[in-house]
Amino acid sequence: MTRSTGTIQSARSDATDRLLDRFLAELRDLAPVAVWAHGSLGGGDYQEGRSDLDLIAVLDDPITARRVWRVARLHARLRGEPLVDKLHCTYLTPGRAAGAERRHLTWAHEELFKRPVTPVTRRELHTFGVVLHGEPPKGLLPPVLDHELTEFVVRDQRDFWRREVDRASNWTQDIWVDLALVTYARASVTLRDGRLITKKEALDLLPGLGAPVEVVEDVRRRRYDGRGTAPSEEWTARRAELTTAYLGPAIDALVRDCT
Repeated sequence: MTRSTGTIQSARSDATDRLLDRFLAELRDLAPVAVWAHGSLGGGDYQEGRSDLDLIAVLDDPITARRVWRVARLHARLRGEPLVDKLHCTYLTPGRAAGAERRHLTWAHEELFKRPVTPVTRRELHTFGVVLHGEPPKGLLPPVLDHELTEFVVRDQRDFWRREVDRASNWTQDIWVDLALVTYARASVTLRDGRLITKKEALDLLPGLGAPVEVVEDVRRRRYDGRGTAPSEEWTARRAELTTAYLGPAIDALVRDCT
């Protein structure tokens, strides 16, 4: 079930709304069939300046080389806008919307490349996607079957996150600690109950899943309480040790229980 943009106005400030309005105005020349928001903005967990603006635009015509150029020009015109580095958009066409393994033109991290629209993103769109323009996801995007969602989440934990636990250089960085813990908690709930939860809900659940409380509180302070400070070398090293010591066995057990 989708929401209208009016339902989540309180989750955004004027800066976010101005960027979205400007993006939609620039996109008009490409005649989009639909534009949807997912991720934190759709789920009601959006933190301005910290959360990404995750969007999907559905274009009716084939994405030719000329259209790729026009998309690049569109994003170039937005460069001066506040928060624009957080704006990520994947471009679909109705004829290629099916199949989670297909890669689609995407603007993210201030460059163009191709990536899939994962089963998690697809389920988000059907569950709490926000319609910013045009048709809702139901009419254009095939639903995600439960087994497809489960298989993707298990594969993501096993083949990506478990491998990354062994890369020591990751765990001195806030972003890796934050995302790995939150993604693990969200995966646990999805595999157990078949539902999606927000990052904030995931943080609330992590202590009950055995995660180190002092690391969880460190993440919460930085992401939600605005009390994050530059960590000391000692804490950075300890946090890395605590995080990897927890995540390795936790992911192994999660994957083992689901296979």
